[in-house]
Amino acid sequence: MSKTQKETMMKTDQSSSPQVSKTQDAIQEENVAPAKKSAPVYGMGDATLQAAGGEEGVKKLVDAFYDYMDILPEAEIVRAMHKPDLTDSREKLTTFLTGWMGGPSRYAEKYGSMNIPGAHRHLSIGIAEKEAWLLCMQKALDEQGYDDVFKRYVMVQLSFPAEMCRNRS
Repeated sequence: MSKTQKETMMKTDQSSSPQVSKTQDAIQEENVAPAKKSAPVYGMGDATLQAAGGEEGVKKLVDAFYDYMDILPEAEIVRAMHKPDLTDSREKLTTFLTGWMGGPSRYAEKYGSMNIPGAHRHLSIGIAEKEAWLLCMQKALDEQGYDDVFKRYVMVQLSFPAEMCRNRS
């Protein structure tokens, strides 16, 4: 047997041995780039709700939102549109956002279908009121420590119904 044939046989024998095979597998694993974690697709399934921290996270967001409405001078006019006791408002917004973010549709179960502009038609909402509402939501989102992409998604999505509620210049 030639030297080349012996070397080929040795390589073949080595590559089939469990020890060498494990070493080769380890080397291959090191050379493979780690799989990138894909970003959630907000608006699909419950990805938005999960990014918000589930139902408890939505409740914290809504509580912060109404807390800002109570303290921001820019929001005084919007706060005046609400009852002094915000318990019902907090509950409605929490259940609405939970369903909107892909969770259970508790708002519809409890209050019926939601027509956002229709529900706010009795209020005088102009640009200042819309901006004040969005400011409270932005500050509440910022307070939660959410990812910037998530915060932008929520603000863009909420700006559409906020504009639809506007019934004066």
